Amino acid sequence: MSKQPSTRIVIADDHPLFRGALRQAVSHAIGGAEVSEVGSLEALTEALTGGGDADLVLLDLTMPGVQGFSGLLFLRADHPEIPVIVVSANDDPAVIRRCIEFGALGFLPKTADVAQMGEAIRAVLDGGVWTPPGVDLAAPVDAEVADMVRRLSTLTPQQVRVLMMLSEGLLNKQIAYELGVSEATVKAHVSAILTKLDVDSRTQAVIAASKIAGTAWATAGASATG
Repeated sequence: MSKQPSTRIVIADDHPLFRGALRQAVSHAIGGAEVSEVGSLEALTEALTGGGDADLVLLDLTMPGVQGFSGLLFLRADHPEIPVIVVSANDDPAVIRRCIEFGALGFLPKTADVAQMGEAIRAVLDGGVWTPPGVDLAAPVDAEVADMVRRLSTLTPQQVRVLMMLSEGLLNKQIAYELGVSEATVKAHVSAILTKLDVDSRTQAVIAASKIAGTAWATAGASATG
């Protein structure tokens, strides 16, 4: 057991019982670690902005404020220096590979036991990559999908947020209100998103993100332009 009193780990999951399991795994793996718990993307952003540096984030793929891989995209764009382990009930190998492609250094199925959780945490804190045994990260990837993954990874944190809101069918003025910016700024973000994703419309941008996520990026209302 390594002893790192200064290690700070943030657990981002909306299920208190599972946060408890992760906290237990952290305490077994890293003696004296400081652990923070949050239940939404907004709370995670606040914790990382005002709570000092974090050495690791354990990130649930499906919690409030997150759609598909959007939480991971946002976190990697906003805090590229912080290692991320994704925790998810969906342990499909394609999902695991996608998480690694988007910059996660580890993937923990929610069925993992405390020993596996601790192994993953130690491996990533030591600078490695950890995935469940048997997952082939070198499996062939569809070229079109790989290209869109690369393009989505170039979005800024604010552009990721705008794309998330587009997927919810929000109008420009609604997005501007939510983000506290002008409609002109929102239009500039939308234009940048279309350019980076190499698509011609808001609808195409959301559909592209939906294909990568497999699910969760809703398309309802994405054609709205107001």
